[in-house]
Amino acid sequence: MESTRLQEIPPDERPREKAERHGCETLADAELLAIFIRTGVPGKNALQVARDLLRDCGGFAELARCSPKEIRRLGKGIGPAKSLEMAAAFEIGKRLAKGKSIAPLLDTPERVFDVFGKEFMALRQESLRVLLLDARLRLIRAEEITRGSVSECMAHPREIFRQAMIHSAYAVVVLHNHPSGDPAPSAADIRITRSLREAAALLQINLIDHIILGSPDGGRVPYYSFKEAGHL
Repeated sequence: MESTRLQEIPPDERPREKAERHGCETLADAELLAIFIRTGVPGKNALQVARDLLRDCGGFAELARCSPKEIRRLGKGIGPAKSLEMAAAFEIGKRLAKGKSIAPLLDTPERVFDVFGKEFMALRQESLRVLLLDARLRLIRAEEITRGSVSECMAHPREIFRQAMIHSAYAVVVLHNHPSGDPAPSAADIRITRSLREAAALLQINLIDHIILGSPDGGRVPYYSFKEAGHL
């Protein structure tokens, strides 16, 4: 059975035909992925290759974090074209998840996590961004300041607040992630926040919060708010 070709599977059970007749929403994760993979490898059809890839990656959430090169390494028989198509599809999904016709209200850390949480959980590196807000605390734009390990020298307040002055933002939220999933602040995070607070006061910039995004593993709160913790 492991070597069954897709053509030998009843038509109603083949991913493409099933999607055509019943809609993509009826497909399982492996069936959706099999549509991208299209062809199998010796001994396995596309659906079986998709199941193996999802199993080895740990599901769509982890697969979405993979580069095309990593997808090729994990998925036997997946070449450059297919891996790029998959990575592009995941990127489209991320952008659709972010896109809203009305600028989101970002007046609480919960709302910041609702808007940016999924995107940041998909990142393998730390990303530090400044969220520029209008007088109603709705998002004007989000500017990435640095990506990689967020250090005090890389996250200098002048680089963070320069965007607020360029775009005449009423207020800002500073946001970064911990790829480990644990949003607890490090000693460096606390020092950076102290510098941000002092610089915001000097520049008369309304610093609403500094938020660290993590993941809700184990039922924990998936973010840390320096404002809620009393540091701002």
